[in-house]
Amino acid sequence: MAAQRSRPLTDPASLAALLEEARHTLPGVRLFTDAVDRESYRLDETAYLTAGLPGAVALPSSTDEVAGLLRLASRHRVVVVPRGAGTGLSGGAAGIEGALTIVLTRMDRILEIDRANLCVITQPGVINATLKGAVAAEGLFYAPDPASYETCSIGGNLATNAGGLCCVKYGQTRDSVLGLEVVLADGTVIRTGGRNLKDVAGYSLTHLFVGSQGTLGIITEATLRLRPAPGPRSTLLAFFDTLDAAGDAVAAMTAAGLVPVTLELMDRETVIAVEDWHHLGLDVTAAAMLMVESDAPGAAAAAELDAAEAACVAAAGRSIVRAADAREADWLRQARRLALRALERQGTVRMEDVGVPRARVPELLRAIERIAAAHGVRCATFGHAGDGNLHPNLIFDHDDPDAAELTHRVRDEIFRAALDLGGTVTAEHGIGAARREWLPVQRGEGAVAAMRAIKDALDPQGILNPDRVL
Repeated sequence: MAAQRSRPLTDPASLAALLEEARHTLPGVRLFTDAVDRESYRLDETAYLTAGLPGAVALPSSTDEVAGLLRLASRHRVVVVPRGAGTGLSGGAAGIEGALTIVLTRMDRILEIDRANLCVITQPGVINATLKGAVAAEGLFYAPDPASYETCSIGGNLATNAGGLCCVKYGQTRDSVLGLEVVLADGTVIRTGGRNLKDVAGYSLTHLFVGSQGTLGIITEATLRLRPAPGPRSTLLAFFDTLDAAGDAVAAMTAAGLVPVTLELMDRETVIAVEDWHHLGLDVTAAAMLMVESDAPGAAAAAELDAAEAACVAAAGRSIVRAADAREADWLRQARRLALRALERQGTVRMEDVGVPRARVPELLRAIERIAAAHGVRCATFGHAGDGNLHPNLIFDHDDPDAAELTHRVRDEIFRAALDLGGTVTAEHGIGAARREWLPVQRGEGAVAAMRAIKDALDPQGILNPDRVL
């Protein structure tokens, strides 16, 4: 493992000096210093995560204010935690004891929808669903589609390189980013990229900041790629008597060259939880369910689902049904989005995030099932089977005293299994604080040293989100 570096500690007197100066030089910045207010910014949505209480919370409303705060933080050597809506699942925006948390939710304006160049310019505090709705009103489509799209912010999506239900066809967030405005640790404001689809001038700084989880700079504006709005989606559900069979169907669709807009899996535990909540008529006797969607135009959608159905039938799929209309398809898709919330009604849930090459999904499903059973832990698995990204969800009683220890033991074995299959310990949630020790295991010491060199160059004092990612 790489040698651990101690992060700079924020001296209370330094933070007090920063706050006093900020009140005079940045009067528009909202500052929270009461313990009750600060407590709201301690955690993100990662279960069984220990985090510190921020020393103060700042809510700027402009790039200039963010730059001003970082200049002060650099001058006073105050640790800064950038934060969006707080929906992350890796601890990347959780509090650091005594540090300054900078929350971007007040920067919530869509600055321009550029129809001619098929792009949108937005601030980071805009909610993903709000952006989708605004561009849809113009007949356009923003593809990135996290399950939490109704509550997560664009800035958080950028910081984690968020995935979602449409990645199999449209890619992750980075695939829709044309350019960024970023404030560096010393308060310098830079721009990367722009409205050009093709631009190879210098290093690809845009892609460096996307997914860096606030460790290299704070994103204050983004130019994002749009597409013409596709037609209504056609939806197919298929049920299987074993997880292996569902995995085989996914592998068969991949081998056949199918690229549906959505290819999602839910195991029996998840199907039962969703059905108990939403009463959709799902087959709760099945071991697994696949949801396949096409947004291809006209007859092409029917042909795509015909091919998907053939793959499911060949893998012993049963109870294959298609949504009768767009409204029914929306209900089914929403049920998948709310799978985590359905499971959380039954206990405390730790959602994990592993990925493997798509053809190895059946092996990963078997490994997850075997590991959970060996430890006697209840596990519900769902995820984006079409791109190899699965979410094992470990479920415990709210008062289980062994939950935290078991979580990490089972999680580590699942991580090792994913890596042994050529996969990753995080496909879309990010390393953050929760998976930091696994980065050198997956990437190797040399790669982590290169990342550290980049971090040291852009943030020489180490004040930006220390102990995250690296």
